Amino acid sequence: MRMARAVNERLVRSGCEYDIVAHPHSATSLESARVASIPAERLAKSVILDDQHGHYLMAVIPANRHLDLSKVQVTGDWQIAQESRLPHLFGDCERGAIPALGDAYGMDMWLDPALTRQSEVYLEAGNHNYLIHMNMDQYLKLVPHAQVRELSKS
Repeated sequence: MRMARAVNERLVRSGCEYDIVAHPHSATSLESARVASIPAERLAKSVILDDQHGHYLMAVIPANRHLDLSKVQVTGDWQIAQESRLPHLFGDCERGAIPALGDAYGMDMWLDPALTRQSEVYLEAGNHNYLIHMNMDQYLKLVPHAQVRELSKS
């Protein structure tokens, strides 16, 4: 599987230009950047949050940064979702390889400006061996409902 079904459908519908980057198996976003020889600040890392009332939010930050929960909680009682709850949300993805495409999975998405300032972006394809690469304009076209908000710290 080169990419998750929902990711492929979203890319086809959007008409965005992209390419696929194959890399050795990796377990984390930061490791994916390292083994794919790409700058970690250009790899979009998805962190799924929940409010314990059945609402989910995808926070997307560069792989070399950490989510600052205090910046997210200003708008509600968000916390990092339990890993055990994620398979039903991302059934077409390998565990831990969540694509930074909230719309494709029916959830709101917030993007950190540290990522949007990059000229290009890489995102998980839904597995641990492939990344999707595109320029930032194409990515923003792919996620038109994403809100840009300060989310991370170094």
